Amino acid sequence: MGVVAGVDSSTQSCTVELRDADDGRLLGAGRAPHPPTSPPVSEQHPDDWWSAFAGALAAALGAAGLRASDVDAVSVAAQCHGLVLLDRDDRVLRPVKLWNDTTSSPQADAMVADLGPAGWAGAVGSVPTAAFTVTKLAWVAAHEPDLLDRAAHVLLPHDWLTYRLTGRAVTDRSEASGTGYYAAHTGRYLVDHLDRWVRPGLPWADVLPEVLGPSHTAGWAVTPAAAELGLRPDVVVGAGAGDQHAGALGIGLGPGQVLYSLGTSGVVMTTSAQPVHDASGWVDGVADATGGWLPLVCTLNSAKVTDTVARLLGVDHDELTRLALAAPRRTDRAVLAAYLDGERSPSRPHARGLLGGLRSDTTREELALAAYEGVVLGLVRGHDAIRAAGAPADGAVVVTGGGARSRAYRQVLADALGTPVETRDAPEATARGAAAQAAAVLAGADVRDVRDAWTPRVVDVVEPGSPLDPQVRARYAALADLPQPDETARAAGVEE
Repeated sequence: MGVVAGVDSSTQSCTVELRDADDGRLLGAGRAPHPPTSPPVSEQHPDDWWSAFAGALAAALGAAGLRASDVDAVSVAAQCHGLVLLDRDDRVLRPVKLWNDTTSSPQADAMVADLGPAGWAGAVGSVPTAAFTVTKLAWVAAHEPDLLDRAAHVLLPHDWLTYRLTGRAVTDRSEASGTGYYAAHTGRYLVDHLDRWVRPGLPWADVLPEVLGPSHTAGWAVTPAAAELGLRPDVVVGAGAGDQHAGALGIGLGPGQVLYSLGTSGVVMTTSAQPVHDASGWVDGVADATGGWLPLVCTLNSAKVTDTVARLLGVDHDELTRLALAAPRRTDRAVLAAYLDGERSPSRPHARGLLGGLRSDTTREELALAAYEGVVLGLVRGHDAIRAAGAPADGAVVVTGGGARSRAYRQVLADALGTPVETRDAPEATARGAAAQAAAVLAGADVRDVRDAWTPRVVDVVEPGSPLDPQVRARYAALADLPQPDETARAAGVEE
């Protein structure tokens, strides 16, 4: 029996799953937290990721009754877009600006105004927002330019963890496709983008990581840091992937099927055999972790919306679920545009949440329902945008992530779509997907074959109950699209 480790280094925590390399059977799992962050400034230090990885690996080994020397292969999936700058001595030059750090929104706006949405979509498959790595590099160029002079490596979060294990600066096409300077459909870095919007003349070809395919080997766990974990130097390390990309792999997402992921961020995605270039800016036409494409829409505000409303109502999540499911479904009920920390899709980094339709007889139940619907309806608009961009997205609907544990989320989604919603036996889909990649690399197999063999079983199906009234959807859309005072002031060049 071979043993593979799948790593999910997310915004909130690191999860490690140990699985049988042959059949994917779960042997043990562990988790350790990351420091909490909150936009607009959302930063973490990579050393905290490594400490969490070490703790999660130790916990998983303990749960499985194994030693680190029993592990044969590792692959790392992690939060996307974050900017890791290293100097020539491999020291981290500054805390990492994460995907949900919105301080580079002026740089994103300037880039889109310069090249145009269609130009960006054609070049890299996506229209950049403040999440994209290229905008964070431009922020550093504007505010901390000396760091660029000292940078020897420009990496993404999963690249850095792989680098700590192998000593090789590599990435994969799923992660690279979300930077804003890699064209996955042509397989090349767009150094001219970096020259144009960050700084011309830097040796970008030397500081950017090599882009690997989904079944390629990144190297072996030969570094002193890997040895401190107890890993053998012959442990093979996979190319890794972005967290959502690995999640689609771990859930076994098939052609035309649609995955709703409810975590810190909310994501709706599908697989595609062809690249997607959406000039509207809604859909990120990124590569997937199998060699194909993963058109997706990502929102900043997902499960934290229901966390917030639960706190405001003074209830736990079980009670919030009960309240929402007990709410009357009157068409003039309160609706929530859930832009609590700004928004990524649509790109409104300075927006805030808006609650509309309050009445003197509004109930706690209706406020709870508005929280769930505010998250779901934003993602459903993203689902519509994926269809409009030409991607097939009308197959089975699967929901995953921490929010998927709530019956209220599953029911509200089924009601909004008017279609059954599946939950599959993959509570840690991203770590499972990373483990599948590790197993493929260990066996010299195609990762798609391992994905299909490891596709988790369906454990729950929620049928539509009370169909979402079109009036509720229309009222939500009207509220979500309202301009807000701070946005109007910024557009006019007025400082707050």
